[in-house]
Amino acid sequence: MPVQIPDVTEKWAGAVRQVTLGATAAEGGTRTKTVTVGGETTLPFLRFEGRMPNPPVVAVEIQDYEPKDWSAILREAWGDVVKDPAAWAQKAEECGADLIYLHLRGVDNAGNETTPAQAAETIKKVLRATGLPLLVYGPGQPERDNELLVAVAEAAVGERIAMGVCEEKNYRTIVAAALAHNQLVVARTPIDINLAKQLNILISDMAMPLDRVLMDPTTGALGYGLEYTYSVMERLRLAAFQGDGMTQQPMICTVGEESWRQKESKFGQGVPSAWGDWVQRGITWETITATTLIHAGADIVTIRHPESVGLVKKAIAQLIAA
Repeated sequence: MPVQIPDVTEKWAGAVRQVTLGATAAEGGTRTKTVTVGGETTLPFLRFEGRMPNPPVVAVEIQDYEPKDWSAILREAWGDVVKDPAAWAQKAEECGADLIYLHLRGVDNAGNETTPAQAAETIKKVLRATGLPLLVYGPGQPERDNELLVAVAEAAVGERIAMGVCEEKNYRTIVAAALAHNQLVVARTPIDINLAKQLNILISDMAMPLDRVLMDPTTGALGYGLEYTYSVMERLRLAAFQGDGMTQQPMICTVGEESWRQKESKFGQGVPSAWGDWVQRGITWETITATTLIHAGADIVTIRHPESVGLVKKAIAQLIAA
């Protein structure tokens, strides 16, 4: 008798929301392209079980001031463009970035605090330099984030930039600025499914459309909590597919920041010789972290090294083709 093999594919009730970053001239902005993320109805790359209409994308991190605390490998790879965020954005676009991730440090290298007017001017320069959509993060201090991102939202009106990060302490101000100027927001919580869901609820309660919200679950790098990050992201995706509307946001992971602050990437002296070539080690650390989190469900990964951009995009293309 023939053997009847049952259909073992998963059938999910929910889907990840689609979020579009950027606005072209026809949409009231100045971007030459928009980028849409999300829309999945299945776990990453299991397209025999559902849809994955928008592949993961790569954002290249730039900063408003020269990052002298970065690894020498990174500074050498980018050269003098790190002294000018506009030139840096152009170079990032040439390297294949899908998005520009601008991190406002909040203070220059002389210790002077960035004013809202200076932050607004930086955004305008970067917008003129590149046609890619923007992600803009503040210094990571609630009061300073509020101060700078309100000015950024106004300066980039109509461009549909994504502003971060919204946290429990400061989400109200950032969401209000985004609502007033038609921007997006990034919600960040410590690596915890319930906290991520709760913050999305709070943001939604302010009448922020959820198709303008990205979710940053907080990232652990290879060797530094990567497996825990993976498990929480996977649980968020499973909850989304099971129909939990407050976990259905596309996810962004700040891979470059997390990977390049680890000693394996940051230092070439005073480490075991068995660690091998410093440059290759740093790029590999970032690339593996990014591709692993893409497998966990990341829709956007942020990258610092230009060579990592090509490697991660190649991995995405191979996974999509498979």
